[in-house]
Amino acid sequence: MIKIENLTRAYDDFLAVNDVSFSIDKGEIAGLLGHNGAGKTTIMKMISGYLEPGSGRIEINGMDIALHRTEVQRSIGYLPESLPVYPEMSVADYLDYAAKLKGLGTLPARDEIRRVIGATDIGAKLLAPIATLSRGYKQRLGVAQAILGDPRLLILDEPTNGLDPTQTQHMRDLIRELAQDATVILSTHIMQEVDALCDRALILRSGELALDSKLEDLRRSNHLLIRSDIAFESVRDLLLALDGVEDLALRDDNRYLLTLEEQGDADAIGNRVARALVENDHGLFELTRERRDLESVFREVNEQVQTEVRHAA
Repeated sequence: MIKIENLTRAYDDFLAVNDVSFSIDKGEIAGLLGHNGAGKTTIMKMISGYLEPGSGRIEINGMDIALHRTEVQRSIGYLPESLPVYPEMSVADYLDYAAKLKGLGTLPARDEIRRVIGATDIGAKLLAPIATLSRGYKQRLGVAQAILGDPRLLILDEPTNGLDPTQTQHMRDLIRELAQDATVILSTHIMQEVDALCDRALILRSGELALDSKLEDLRRSNHLLIRSDIAFESVRDLLLALDGVEDLALRDDNRYLLTLEEQGDADAIGNRVARALVENDHGLFELTRERRDLESVFREVNEQVQTEVRHAA
């Protein structure tokens, strides 16, 4: 569905995006993550055709956006972080205006406007001027205009920004429904949103793609946490002799982090660890699989570059 190759973009002397490549399949929801200034917005603008890359290639639905910009843009729905709207317009007038910009004829536009009003639950505010809307309603209006025309690619920048918990859940359900027939790129600072919605995580760091992984793979850890009364030197000698164990590190007092071999069976190795400790008359107070979450992975990725900078200095 989307194929990005060696994408680069600079603003004067500042390299905002540096040689980024990735692909996203139809039906996938990919979370685009990174600190402010990491290059997220620049990449989204280039994918939407709003900005031209300095170099690289963007292919959407088999079409090069540089060669088929107008046709590709008709298949894209885009919600920027700050939606440009005309505050004096009513919600209904704005949606009608957005439908015309997308090239929808009168009858298709009417049907589409009804659909997006229902999907985003903004019917109560149809005649209200946009200037009078709450932040949550403005956000829902932004999503409504983005999904007009049933786009094949949906780019959402902070889609739940300003929504209350009930509205957030409604938005999540809507995004999942849309992803059944489309590809979704979701940019947000809220890790829970990515955990709840996304299949993939793309983490940007200083304009470069630092990580591209399925969330199920990120959550999978090859570590066991152990708490025992055995001294580190003794437990290290005992456990490193077991099949499937690669390394052991001291986490804190009487707590150890056991690293498993890449293809090791955690359950089987855990059983061997427990048996070895008990048979050697050592106490075993905790034995659990370490669970990685997206927030810790994000922190690791960004701490890594800070360490590299300190070493370079």
